[in-house]
Amino acid sequence: MGEFKHFVIVKFKEGVAVEDLTKGMEKLVSDIDAVKSCEWGQDIESLDMLRQGFTHAFLMTFSKKEDFVAFQSHPNHVEFSATFSAAIEKIVVLDFSSTLVKKAPPA
Repeated sequence: MGEFKHFVIVKFKEGVAVEDLTKGMEKLVSDIDAVKSCEWGQDIESLDMLRQGFTHAFLMTFSKKEDFVAFQSHPNHVEFSATFSAAIEKIVVLDFSSTLVKKAPPA
């Protein structure tokens, strides 16, 4: 069994201060040891018809599913989720054990 991933794709509501939310997310994951890594980005390349209105993606990695479960119930996550959810117009969430197909070569 590989690492456990929490993948969130969103479209924020009009007028939302996305930078404030991403800074909040960076603080959140820095404060919770269960999160192995977190990365995010804004779509800049996809065709509108493929994007379906979604604009941002967030990917969190956990060593195991139990770490993800602990993260979900952590008080800081519960509090941040309320703020994050209020800013979202559309969302897709996928939680899964990953299968590594190709490892990146050392830098």
